[in-house]
Amino acid sequence: MIANFVRRTPLRVVLLASATVALGLTGGCAGVGKGKKDTAYIARDVDSLYAAAKNQLDKDNPKGAAALFDEVERQHPYSPWARRAQLMSAFSYYVARDYAKSIESSQRFLSIHPGNKDAPYAYYLVALCYYEQISDVTRDQKDTTQTRTALTEVIRRYPSTPYARDAKLKLDLVNDHLAGKEMEIGRFYERSGKWLAASVRFRNVVDQYQQTTHTPEALFRLVEAYLSLGVPTEAEKAAAVLGANYPGSEWYGRAYKLMGKHAPDTKAT
Repeated sequence: MIANFVRRTPLRVVLLASATVALGLTGGCAGVGKGKKDTAYIARDVDSLYAAAKNQLDKDNPKGAAALFDEVERQHPYSPWARRAQLMSAFSYYVARDYAKSIESSQRFLSIHPGNKDAPYAYYLVALCYYEQISDVTRDQKDTTQTRTALTEVIRRYPSTPYARDAKLKLDLVNDHLAGKEMEIGRFYERSGKWLAASVRFRNVVDQYQQTTHTPEALFRLVEAYLSLGVPTEAEKAAAVLGANYPGSEWYGRAYKLMGKHAPDTKAT
């Protein structure tokens, strides 16, 4: 499930269309001579340079496009095209999977144009860059945490935009992933007989990620942990919550049997 979680939806086409509409791009830019190389270090007029950058993106050369969009900003910093080029540079780096540079370009755009109409897209692009880097639950989850922060920022700042709607969907998956990491660590502690440490991890899932798919198992693991720690009353509470919210689940069935075996004197759950 985790591997499927981080696999990408086909966002490139959607993002390219979004960026194109947001920036008001047209096909009326000046062309580039056939014999002229698309190198970022040849001085040229802004129309030709921007057209060359967009041409490279259309030719599936996002790295070359990003370099040329950067050159638009460098050679013509006061042109209206510079603002457009900043965001298109960020998008091109994203397509090229150079997420660090995409984030850097997006954040530079936001620092210079915080109130621009394309700011929601820039925030969303930052979140996507972190999202694309989410790793398996067995590895460090720094990128997952950064993804949650960035997605939350999109939702907070621009709640009525399409970007916020997509961010909410992705946020549910991110929280499920983070809960999965807590469960992974908790089960490791459980196998090692470190019941107190395990119970802390399972409690984190119940308290912080209660809307995720991991909650029923976390409650069952709490029953196991509390019984092993010799506190059957706490185990009974966890079992009761499990029974009230997931009465038909496999985890409740297992918890009921466990309580009957190891804490028969507690009240029925």
